[in-house]
Amino acid sequence: MGVSTQKVIVIGAGMVGLATAWYLQRDGAEVTVVDKRDVAAGSSWGNAGWLSPALTLPLPEPAILATGVRAALSPKSPVYVPPTAVPRLARFLTGFARHCTESHWRRALDVFIRANATALDAFDELTGSPAPVQAPTKAATPFLAAFAREADRRVLLDEFRHVNERGGSIEYTLLDRDAVRELEPALGEGVHCGITMSGQRFINPGQFVHALADAVKTGGGEIVTGRDVVAVERGGRARVVTRFADGGSMEADAVVIANGSWLGNLARRHGVRRLVQAGRGYSFTVYPEQTPKNPLYLPTQRVACTPLGEPSDGLRVAGMMEFRRPDDPLDPRRVRAIIEAAKPMLRGVDWSARTAEWVGSRPCTTDGLPLIGRTRTPGVHVAGGHGMWGIALGPLTGKLLAAQITRNQTDDLLRSFDPLR
Repeated sequence: MGVSTQKVIVIGAGMVGLATAWYLQRDGAEVTVVDKRDVAAGSSWGNAGWLSPALTLPLPEPAILATGVRAALSPKSPVYVPPTAVPRLARFLTGFARHCTESHWRRALDVFIRANATALDAFDELTGSPAPVQAPTKAATPFLAAFAREADRRVLLDEFRHVNERGGSIEYTLLDRDAVRELEPALGEGVHCGITMSGQRFINPGQFVHALADAVKTGGGEIVTGRDVVAVERGGRARVVTRFADGGSMEADAVVIANGSWLGNLARRHGVRRLVQAGRGYSFTVYPEQTPKNPLYLPTQRVACTPLGEPSDGLRVAGMMEFRRPDDPLDPRRVRAIIEAAKPMLRGVDWSARTAEWVGSRPCTTDGLPLIGRTRTPGVHVAGGHGMWGIALGPLTGKLLAAQITRNQTDDLLRSFDPLR
């Protein structure tokens, strides 16, 4: 089949939607991206911006169940579930818990290993033709995880061992207290050991996604913001109709639903029954006396720290997995919980001087695998459900889905990500 010249509408101007638009353009499609708010207005903005194959692992894991339900009900818990969960959330949590087993995690891990093997290559392609993204990724030299206890470090080491035993390739080095503190002077008295990982990268996610939007526009694409899509329907002449809340509509040969935690609102009528639940993450920016040059991970606290650029740009501190409605307001207790967890591990930080407090809704599935591919309705596709990994896997998602739409090529990975599963 030759290169497509079809018209495609992409709903959602985050990393996943814009990367899909970029790859569709590379394959010759005419693309319009629509978002109810703006470019990178959702979870693509305030996240940690990590491109870290070593840490891009299935979210439903046995360790979550091991902490117990009582811990998840605490506002201080890194994984928080409100005690007044609505029925839909209760159904999601039941399905999520069912996948927090060793056997489910290993099956999902095999899929992630395959995805991680080429995820960074997809980022590299974005800097090529037809319209290069003017925001290169940054190498983490090195990527550092810090721990208060040796027992905590063994948890991550066990995960790395599982990955490498199943065909992955994580290169890491163990550091004692003196070595880890020498490597990163910003670490506090609470740090007693560490791990460095090679081959990882990071970005300033907001800047990168805006640069990606600029590349889509440079390539001839249109980006329409401030219009809320309320329905996607099959129209006449083998067309797909996108209907807006303001009464207007647009037609195209194909539509990609990539609207994050709201994916189910539009995709359910097209046979996508998997629940997509908002796993809300929080972040803010601090200005340490000595800003780290590379990302820092505090695995036990589930806190991620990312330098945003120049030292004056500050250090983004992100964390939490809060299962609530995507449009709920920011809860200050979550911010305080991140600060309490991070304080002993970092020094030279005036936590009261933090800026840019943010909450964003990451779209999670019960089995931890994204939903990418065709729906039951011809011409309607979805790309979402990436959980914490929409930034890291967004370009790969766009590449795979564009090939399916424009060239009818279905990569084996898409069989694992089948939205109709």
